[in-house]
Amino acid sequence: MTRTDMPTTFDERASLTTFLDYVRDTARAKCDGVSAEDARKAPLPGSPLMTLCGLINHLRWVEYYWFQVAFLGEEDQGPWTDEDPDREMRIAVDIPLAELLAEYEAQSARYRELVAATELDAKAKTPSRNGTHVNLRWVILHLIEETARHNGHLDMLRELADGRTGV
Repeated sequence: MTRTDMPTTFDERASLTTFLDYVRDTARAKCDGVSAEDARKAPLPGSPLMTLCGLINHLRWVEYYWFQVAFLGEEDQGPWTDEDPDREMRIAVDIPLAELLAEYEAQSARYRELVAATELDAKAKTPSRNGTHVNLRWVILHLIEETARHNGHLDMLRELADGRTGV
């Protein structure tokens, strides 16, 4: 995997998509070579759902929500429920990390196509909590922020698991 944060051109679309791919690639790189056991460990006493598997599954489902539910207006078929809003984190420990990473990558490829074919000013079909219909540009920026923030968590979990840092 070649990770880069340098777009081939410096227009807005190339910059946004390059950074989204960069943070996605970083999340995957944080998991490279980790043992199955370590991928399922939750070493932080105050965060029993925070595992490498859980975070990758969360990132996958966050993108699903923002692209398919919020932006495209599709019915929400995510794993969460009102009773278990963090279910995507909970169920991830029962799914092999390689499978979670493959699903995340396949989904990312579909969303790359969606973004390439859609104007950045296109409005989401589903309003946000405050009633605003965000545009695709905002969705991409939000996903960059969300993924980058969780990359810090992945980095911490990986270091606690086997000492690996610096990816």
